[in-house]
Amino acid sequence: MVMWLKNGMSFNENGQLVRTHIKIEHGNIAAIHHEQLFEANGEDVIDVGGKLIAPGLIDVHVHLREPGGEAKETIETGTLAAAKGGFTTVAAMPNTNPVPDRKEQMEWLARRIQETAHVRVLPYASITLGQKGEELTDFAALKEAGAFAFTDDGVGVQSAGMMFEAMKRAAALDMAIVAHCEDDTLKNGGAVHDGDFARRYGIAGIPSVCEAVHIARDVLLAEATGCHYHVCHISTKESVRVVRDAKRAGICVTAEVTPHHLLLCDEDIPRLDANYKMNPPLRSRADREALIEGLLDGTIDFIATDHAPHTAAEKAKGMEAAPFGIVGLETAFPLLYTHFVKKNVFTLKQLVDWLTIKPAQCFGLQTGRLEVGAPADITVIDLETEEPIDPETFASKGNNTPFAGWRCQGWPVMTFVGGTLVWEKGRA
Repeated sequence: MVMWLKNGMSFNENGQLVRTHIKIEHGNIAAIHHEQLFEANGEDVIDVGGKLIAPGLIDVHVHLREPGGEAKETIETGTLAAAKGGFTTVAAMPNTNPVPDRKEQMEWLARRIQETAHVRVLPYASITLGQKGEELTDFAALKEAGAFAFTDDGVGVQSAGMMFEAMKRAAALDMAIVAHCEDDTLKNGGAVHDGDFARRYGIAGIPSVCEAVHIARDVLLAEATGCHYHVCHISTKESVRVVRDAKRAGICVTAEVTPHHLLLCDEDIPRLDANYKMNPPLRSRADREALIEGLLDGTIDFIATDHAPHTAAEKAKGMEAAPFGIVGLETAFPLLYTHFVKKNVFTLKQLVDWLTIKPAQCFGLQTGRLEVGAPADITVIDLETEEPIDPETFASKGNNTPFAGWRCQGWPVMTFVGGTLVWEKGRA
Protein backbone atom coordinates (compact mmCIF):
# COMPACT_ATOMS: atom_id res chain seq x y z
CA MET A 1 0.00 0.00 0.00
CA VAL A 2 1.21 3.50 -0.91
CA MET A 3 -0.05 6.55 0.94
CA TRP A 4 0.83 10.22 1.20
CA LEU A 5 0.55 12.55 4.15
CA LYS A 6 0.09 15.90 2.44
CA ASN A 7 0.33 19.53 3.52
CA GLY A 8 1.92 19.06 6.90
CA MET A 9 4.74 20.94 8.58
CA SER A 10 7.96 19.32 9.77
CA PHE A 11 11.54 20.25 10.56
CA ASN A 12 14.07 20.15 7.73
CA GLU A 13 17.75 19.34 8.14
CA ASN A 14 18.40 22.93 9.23
CA GLY A 15 15.83 22.76 12.00
CA GLN A 16 13.38 24.99 10.15
CA LEU A 17 9.66 24.25 10.08
CA VAL A 18 8.68 23.77 6.43
CA ARG A 19 5.79 22.49 4.34
CA THR A 20 6.08 18.69 4.10
CA HIS A 21 4.56 15.81 2.15
CA ILE A 22 5.54 12.26 3.15
CA LYS A 23 5.16 9.12 1.06
CA ILE A 24 4.63 5.87 2.98
CA GLU A 25 5.24 2.55 1.26
CA HIS A 26 5.60 -0.96 2.72
CA GLY A 27 5.59 0.44 6.24
CA ASN A 28 8.51 2.81 5.70
CA ILE A 29 9.01 6.42 4.68
CA ALA A 30 9.61 6.25 0.94
CA ALA A 31 9.93 9.96 0.11
CA ILE A 32 9.80 13.39 1.72
CA HIS A 33 8.99 16.49 -0.34
CA HIS A 34 8.92 20.11 0.74
CA GLU A 35 7.17 21.75 -2.22
CA GLN A 36 4.50 24.32 -1.42
CA LEU A 37 2.20 22.78 -4.04
CA PHE A 38 2.26 19.04 -4.43
CA GLU A 39 0.04 16.46 -6.11
CA ALA A 40 0.25 12.72 -5.54
CA ASN A 41 -0.13 10.44 -8.55
CA GLY A 42 -3.24 8.42 -7.79
CA GLU A 43 -2.17 7.09 -4.39
CA ASP A 44 -4.19 7.41 -1.20
CA VAL A 45 -3.74 10.87 0.26
CA ILE A 46 -4.41 12.27 3.73
CA ASP A 47 -4.36 16.06 3.81
CA VAL A 48 -3.27 17.03 7.32
CA GLY A 49 -4.10 20.69 6.80
CA GLY A 50 -0.89 22.32 7.97
CA LYS A 51 -0.58 20.35 11.19
CA LEU A 52 2.78 19.26 12.60
CA ILE A 53 4.13 15.98 11.26
CA ALA A 54 6.52 14.58 13.87
CA PRO A 55 8.32 11.29 14.31
CA GLY A 56 6.29 8.93 16.47
CA LEU A 57 6.98 9.79 20.09
CA ILE A 58 9.05 7.39 22.21
CA ASP A 59 8.55 6.73 25.94
CA VAL A 60 11.07 4.42 27.59
CA HIS A 61 9.31 4.44 30.97
CA VAL A 62 5.72 3.19 31.18
CA HIS A 63 3.81 0.77 33.39
CA LEU A 64 1.38 -1.42 31.45
CA ARG A 65 0.58 -3.52 34.57
CA GLU A 66 -0.01 -6.78 32.66
CA PRO A 67 0.28 -9.48 33.90
CA GLY A 68 -1.15 -9.24 37.39
CA GLY A 69 -2.43 -5.65 37.44
CA GLU A 70 -5.12 -5.75 34.79
CA ALA A 71 -7.55 -3.80 36.94
CA LYS A 72 -5.20 -0.82 36.57
CA GLU A 73 -4.10 -1.26 32.93
CA THR A 74 -3.47 -3.84 30.23
CA ILE A 75 -1.09 -3.95 27.32
CA GLU A 76 -4.10 -3.27 25.09
CA THR A 77 -5.43 -0.24 26.98
CA GLY A 78 -2.02 1.17 27.81
CA THR A 79 -0.82 1.07 24.24
CA LEU A 80 -4.08 2.60 23.01
CA ALA A 81 -3.42 5.43 25.48
CA ALA A 82 0.08 5.66 24.04
CA ALA A 83 -1.26 5.93 20.49
CA LYS A 84 -3.74 8.59 21.58
CA GLY A 85 -0.87 10.54 23.12
CA GLY A 86 1.21 10.30 19.93
CA PHE A 87 3.59 7.61 21.20
CA THR A 88 4.52 4.86 18.77
CA THR A 89 7.17 3.12 20.91
CA VAL A 90 6.97 2.48 24.64
CA ALA A 91 9.18 0.47 26.98
CA ALA A 92 7.25 -1.50 29.60
CA MET A 93 8.58 -1.73 33.15
CA PRO A 94 8.83 -5.17 34.78
CA ASN A 95 7.11 -4.59 38.13
CA THR A 96 4.31 -6.97 37.21
CA ASN A 97 3.11 -10.25 38.73
CA PRO A 98 4.85 -12.40 37.74
CA VAL A 99 7.96 -10.37 37.05
CA PRO A 100 9.65 -10.97 33.66
CA ASP A 101 12.72 -12.44 35.35
CA ARG A 102 12.95 -15.69 33.41
CA LYS A 103 13.12 -16.56 29.74
CA GLU A 104 9.72 -18.28 29.78
CA GLN A 105 7.99 -15.25 31.25
CA MET A 106 9.69 -12.92 28.79
CA GLU A 107 8.56 -15.13 25.91
CA TRP A 108 4.98 -15.06 27.25
CA LEU A 109 5.14 -11.28 27.43
CA ALA A 110 6.41 -11.03 23.86
CA ARG A 111 3.47 -13.11 22.65
CA ARG A 112 0.99 -11.00 24.60
CA ILE A 113 2.46 -7.83 23.13
CA GLN A 114 2.19 -9.30 19.63
CA GLU A 115 -1.45 -10.22 20.23
CA THR A 116 -2.78 -7.04 21.84
CA ALA A 117 -0.47 -4.01 21.51
CA HIS A 118 -1.44 -1.02 19.36
CA VAL A 119 2.11 0.39 19.26
CA ARG A 120 5.64 -0.98 19.54
CA VAL A 121 6.40 -2.28 23.04
CA LEU A 122 9.94 -2.87 24.27
CA PRO A 123 9.80 -5.07 27.39
CA TYR A 124 12.26 -4.59 30.22
CA ALA A 125 13.55 -7.58 32.17
CA SER A 126 14.29 -7.34 35.86
CA ILE A 127 17.80 -7.10 37.27
CA THR A 128 17.06 -9.45 40.16
CA LEU A 129 14.70 -12.39 40.59
CA GLY A 130 11.31 -11.11 41.66
CA GLN A 131 12.87 -7.63 41.96
CA LYS A 132 13.88 -8.68 45.47
CA GLY A 133 17.51 -7.56 45.15
CA GLU A 134 18.82 -10.92 46.28
CA GLU A 135 19.82 -12.86 43.15
CA LEU A 136 20.63 -11.71 39.64
CA THR A 137 18.57 -12.93 36.70
CA ASP A 138 20.03 -14.73 33.70
CA PHE A 139 20.83 -11.65 31.61
CA ALA A 140 21.94 -13.57 28.51
CA ALA A 141 18.79 -15.71 28.39
CA LEU A 142 16.55 -12.68 28.92
CA LYS A 143 18.30 -10.72 26.17
CA GLU A 144 17.82 -13.67 23.82
CA ALA A 145 14.12 -13.70 24.73
CA GLY A 146 13.74 -10.04 23.74
CA ALA A 147 14.58 -7.93 26.79
CA PHE A 148 15.09 -4.25 25.94
CA ALA A 149 17.25 -3.48 29.00
CA PHE A 150 17.44 -4.42 32.68
CA THR A 151 15.78 -2.63 35.58
CA ASP A 152 14.18 -3.25 38.96
CA ASP A 153 12.13 -0.08 38.53
CA GLY A 154 9.89 0.56 41.48
CA VAL A 155 12.61 -0.48 43.89
CA GLY A 156 16.24 0.54 44.07
CA VAL A 157 18.95 -2.12 44.01
CA GLN A 158 20.16 -1.70 47.57
CA SER A 159 23.42 -3.66 47.43
CA ALA A 160 26.37 -1.95 45.73
CA GLY A 161 27.90 -5.37 45.15
CA MET A 162 24.74 -6.60 43.44
CA MET A 163 24.61 -3.53 41.21
CA PHE A 164 28.31 -3.84 40.39
CA GLU A 165 27.86 -7.44 39.24
CA ALA A 166 24.72 -6.51 37.29
CA MET A 167 26.58 -3.77 35.45
CA LYS A 168 29.43 -6.12 34.56
CA ARG A 169 26.98 -8.63 33.08
CA ALA A 170 25.04 -5.95 31.21
CA ALA A 171 28.21 -4.40 29.79
CA ALA A 172 29.35 -7.79 28.49
CA LEU A 173 26.05 -8.07 26.59
CA ASP A 174 26.05 -4.42 25.41
CA MET A 175 22.85 -3.81 27.38
CA ALA A 176 21.82 -0.94 29.64
CA ILE A 177 21.11 -0.90 33.34
CA VAL A 178 18.12 1.38 34.02
CA ALA A 179 17.81 2.43 37.64
CA HIS A 180 15.11 3.56 40.01
CA CYS A 181 17.38 5.34 42.48
CA GLU A 182 16.23 5.16 46.06
CA ASP A 183 18.12 4.18 49.20
CA ASP A 184 15.67 2.35 51.45
CA THR A 185 17.52 3.40 54.61
CA LEU A 186 16.80 7.04 53.77
CA LYS A 187 13.17 6.81 52.58
CA ASN A 188 11.82 7.66 56.03
CA GLY A 189 8.49 5.95 55.25
CA GLY A 190 7.61 9.05 53.29
CA ALA A 191 4.66 9.72 51.02
CA VAL A 192 5.73 13.14 49.69
CA HIS A 193 8.91 15.21 49.45
CA ASP A 194 10.55 16.20 52.72
CA GLY A 195 9.61 19.84 52.32
CA ASP A 196 6.99 22.50 53.00
CA PHE A 197 3.94 20.38 52.13
CA ALA A 198 5.07 17.48 54.33
CA ARG A 199 5.63 19.79 57.29
CA ARG A 200 2.33 21.61 56.79
CA TYR A 201 0.32 18.38 56.94
CA GLY A 202 2.55 16.41 59.31
CA ILE A 203 3.34 13.72 56.73
CA ALA A 204 6.64 11.83 56.64
CA GLY A 205 8.79 13.13 53.79
CA ILE A 206 11.25 11.48 51.41
CA PRO A 207 14.52 13.46 51.41
CA SER A 208 16.33 14.38 48.21
CA VAL A 209 19.49 12.58 49.31
CA CYS A 210 17.55 9.31 49.15
CA GLU A 211 17.77 9.53 45.36
CA ALA A 212 21.05 11.35 44.86
CA VAL A 213 23.15 8.99 46.98
CA HIS A 214 22.22 6.02 44.78
CA ILE A 215 23.07 7.91 41.60
CA ALA A 216 26.44 8.93 43.05
CA ARG A 217 27.17 5.31 43.91
CA ASP A 218 26.02 3.98 40.56
CA VAL A 219 27.91 6.38 38.30
CA LEU A 220 31.15 5.20 39.92
CA LEU A 221 30.13 1.59 39.35
CA ALA A 222 29.29 2.42 35.74
CA GLU A 223 32.73 3.97 35.32
CA ALA A 224 34.36 0.84 36.72
CA THR A 225 32.39 -1.54 34.50
CA GLY A 226 31.93 0.46 31.27
CA CYS A 227 28.17 -0.10 31.48
CA HIS A 228 25.55 2.21 29.99
CA TYR A 229 23.76 3.42 33.12
CA HIS A 230 20.43 5.21 32.77
CA VAL A 231 18.75 7.16 35.58
CA CYS A 232 14.96 6.96 35.75
CA HIS A 233 12.77 9.98 36.57
CA ILE A 234 15.49 12.25 37.98
CA SER A 235 13.97 14.70 40.46
CA THR A 236 16.49 16.62 42.59
CA LYS A 237 19.07 19.33 42.07
CA GLU A 238 21.70 17.14 43.77
CA SER A 239 20.96 14.33 41.32
CA VAL A 240 21.34 16.69 38.37
CA ARG A 241 24.70 17.83 39.73
CA VAL A 242 25.93 14.24 40.11
CA VAL A 243 24.91 13.32 36.55
CA ARG A 244 26.44 16.51 35.17
CA ASP A 245 29.76 15.78 36.90
CA ALA A 246 29.69 12.16 35.74
CA LYS A 247 29.16 13.17 32.12
CA ARG A 248 32.05 15.61 32.36
CA ALA A 249 34.18 12.71 33.60
CA GLY A 250 33.28 10.70 30.51
CA ILE A 251 31.09 8.14 32.29
CA CYS A 252 28.38 6.53 30.14
CA VAL A 253 25.35 7.85 32.02
CA THR A 254 22.04 9.09 30.64
CA ALA A 255 18.99 10.44 32.43
CA GLU A 256 15.30 11.13 31.90
CA VAL A 257 12.86 13.56 33.52
CA THR A 258 9.07 13.37 33.67
CA PRO A 259 6.60 16.05 32.57
CA HIS A 260 5.18 16.28 36.08
CA HIS A 261 8.55 17.00 37.67
CA LEU A 262 9.12 19.74 35.09
CA LEU A 263 5.68 21.26 35.64
CA LEU A 264 5.04 20.95 39.37
CA CYS A 265 6.72 21.23 42.77
CA ASP A 266 5.49 20.38 46.25
CA GLU A 267 4.26 23.94 46.72
CA ASP A 268 1.69 23.26 43.97
CA ILE A 269 -0.03 20.42 45.83
CA PRO A 270 -3.34 22.03 46.81
CA ARG A 271 -4.51 19.56 49.46
CA LEU A 272 -4.22 15.93 50.56
CA ASP A 273 -4.97 14.68 47.04
CA ALA A 274 -3.33 11.35 46.13
CA ASN A 275 -3.34 12.32 42.45
CA TYR A 276 -0.31 14.40 43.39
CA LYS A 277 1.45 11.38 44.92
CA MET A 278 4.21 9.88 42.81
CA ASN A 279 7.67 8.39 43.32
CA PRO A 280 9.95 10.24 43.21
CA PRO A 281 7.70 12.86 44.80
CA LEU A 282 7.18 16.39 43.58
CA ARG A 283 10.23 18.19 44.95
CA SER A 284 11.00 21.82 45.77
CA ARG A 285 10.83 24.79 43.43
CA ALA A 286 14.65 24.86 43.35
CA ASP A 287 14.69 21.21 42.28
CA ARG A 288 12.17 21.89 39.51
CA GLU A 289 14.29 24.78 38.23
CA ALA A 290 17.41 22.57 38.28
CA LEU A 291 15.59 19.93 36.21
CA ILE A 292 14.63 22.48 33.57
CA GLU A 293 18.20 23.80 33.48
CA GLY A 294 19.57 20.26 33.28
CA LEU A 295 17.32 19.41 30.35
CA LEU A 296 18.30 22.58 28.51
CA ASP A 297 22.05 22.10 29.02
CA GLY A 298 22.03 18.40 28.05
CA THR A 299 22.66 16.93 31.49
CA ILE A 300 19.24 15.31 31.24
CA ASP A 301 18.90 13.56 27.89
CA PHE A 302 15.17 13.29 27.29
CA ILE A 303 11.64 13.18 28.70
CA ALA A 304 9.73 10.04 29.75
CA THR A 305 6.28 9.92 31.33
CA ASP A 306 6.50 7.18 34.00
CA HIS A 307 2.87 6.44 33.08
CA ALA A 308 1.59 4.68 36.22
CA PRO A 309 -2.14 3.93 36.25
CA HIS A 310 -3.99 2.95 39.44
CA THR A 311 -7.64 2.33 40.18
CA ALA A 312 -9.84 5.07 41.60
CA ALA A 313 -10.37 2.95 44.74
CA GLU A 314 -6.62 2.75 45.35
CA LYS A 315 -6.10 6.48 44.95
CA ALA A 316 -9.10 7.16 47.22
CA LYS A 317 -7.11 5.76 50.16
CA GLY A 318 -5.52 9.16 50.68
CA MET A 319 -2.09 10.71 50.43
CA GLU A 320 -0.36 8.42 52.91
CA ALA A 321 -1.97 5.06 52.03
CA ALA A 322 -2.53 5.36 48.26
CA PRO A 323 0.02 3.93 45.83
CA PHE A 324 2.56 6.18 44.11
CA GLY A 325 2.06 7.18 40.48
CA ILE A 326 0.07 9.15 37.91
CA VAL A 327 -0.88 8.54 34.28
CA GLY A 328 0.94 10.54 31.62
CA LEU A 329 0.85 9.12 28.10
CA GLU A 330 -2.20 11.05 26.89
CA THR A 331 -1.24 14.42 28.35
CA ALA A 332 2.55 14.67 27.98
CA PHE A 333 2.87 16.52 24.68
CA PRO A 334 0.04 19.04 25.13
CA LEU A 335 1.16 19.88 28.69
CA LEU A 336 4.78 20.41 27.67
CA TYR A 337 3.91 22.29 24.50
CA THR A 338 1.47 24.62 26.27
CA HIS A 339 3.54 25.37 29.37
CA PHE A 340 7.04 25.43 27.91
CA VAL A 341 7.01 25.94 24.13
CA LYS A 342 4.19 28.47 24.13
CA LYS A 343 5.96 30.34 26.94
CA ASN A 344 9.31 30.32 25.06
CA VAL A 345 11.14 28.20 27.63
CA PHE A 346 11.70 25.37 25.13
CA THR A 347 11.60 25.48 21.36
CA LEU A 348 9.24 23.16 19.52
CA LYS A 349 12.25 21.43 17.97
CA GLN A 350 13.76 20.78 21.41
CA LEU A 351 10.53 19.30 22.70
CA VAL A 352 10.09 17.03 19.68
CA ASP A 353 13.71 15.87 19.93
CA TRP A 354 13.43 15.09 23.66
CA LEU A 355 10.46 12.85 22.89
CA THR A 356 11.84 11.18 19.74
CA ILE A 357 15.42 11.17 18.50
CA LYS A 358 17.06 11.69 21.90
CA PRO A 359 15.70 8.51 23.54
CA ALA A 360 16.25 6.67 20.26
CA GLN A 361 19.91 7.68 20.22
CA CYS A 362 20.44 6.80 23.89
CA PHE A 363 19.13 3.26 23.38
CA GLY A 364 20.10 2.61 19.76
CA LEU A 365 16.56 2.49 18.39
CA GLN A 366 15.78 2.71 14.68
CA THR A 367 12.67 4.83 15.21
CA GLY A 368 12.27 8.45 16.29
CA ARG A 369 13.19 10.18 13.04
CA LEU A 370 11.59 11.33 9.78
CA GLU A 371 13.99 10.02 7.15
CA VAL A 372 13.65 8.14 3.91
CA GLY A 373 14.00 4.45 4.70
CA ALA A 374 13.00 4.83 8.35
CA PRO A 375 9.93 3.08 9.75
CA ALA A 376 6.79 5.15 9.12
CA ASP A 377 6.13 5.79 12.80
CA ILE A 378 4.52 9.22 12.58
CA THR A 379 2.42 11.48 14.77
CA VAL A 380 0.31 14.34 13.44
CA ILE A 381 -0.22 17.09 16.03
CA ASP A 382 -2.69 19.99 16.11
CA LEU A 383 -0.79 22.89 17.64
CA GLU A 384 -3.72 25.31 17.55
CA THR A 385 -6.85 23.78 19.07
CA GLU A 386 -7.18 24.32 22.82
CA GLU A 387 -8.99 21.73 24.92
CA PRO A 388 -9.16 20.86 28.62
CA ILE A 389 -7.65 17.66 29.98
CA ASP A 390 -10.60 15.40 30.75
CA PRO A 391 -9.71 12.13 32.54
CA GLU A 392 -13.14 10.72 31.67
CA THR A 393 -12.06 10.55 28.02
CA PHE A 394 -8.76 8.73 28.64
CA ALA A 395 -8.10 5.50 26.76
CA SER A 396 -6.06 4.35 29.75
CA LYS A 397 -7.89 2.52 32.51
CA GLY A 398 -6.33 4.99 34.91
CA ASN A 399 -7.52 8.57 35.30
CA ASN A 400 -5.19 9.40 38.21
CA THR A 401 -3.79 12.75 37.10
CA PRO A 402 -3.24 16.09 38.84
CA PHE A 403 -3.79 17.90 35.54
CA ALA A 404 -7.57 17.48 35.16
CA GLY A 405 -9.09 20.65 33.75
CA TRP A 406 -5.81 22.17 32.55
CA ARG A 407 -6.40 23.75 29.14
CA CYS A 408 -3.79 22.77 26.56
CA GLN A 409 -2.82 23.04 22.92
CA GLY A 410 -0.69 20.54 21.01
CA TRP A 411 -3.03 17.55 20.82
CA PRO A 412 -2.09 14.54 18.65
CA VAL A 413 -4.77 13.81 16.08
CA MET A 414 -3.31 10.88 14.11
CA THR A 415 -0.77 8.21 15.00
CA PHE A 416 0.83 5.81 12.51
CA VAL A 417 2.94 2.76 13.38
CA GLY A 418 4.78 1.18 10.47
CA GLY A 419 2.56 3.14 8.10
CA THR A 420 -0.67 1.88 9.67
CA LEU A 421 -3.08 4.38 11.19
CA VAL A 422 -3.52 3.06 14.75
CA TRP A 423 -5.37 6.03 16.24
CA GLU A 424 -7.24 9.05 14.89
CA LYS A 425 -9.10 11.71 16.84
CA GLY A 426 -12.84 11.33 16.47
CA ARG A 427 -12.67 7.83 15.03
CA ALA A 428 -14.35 5.10 17.09
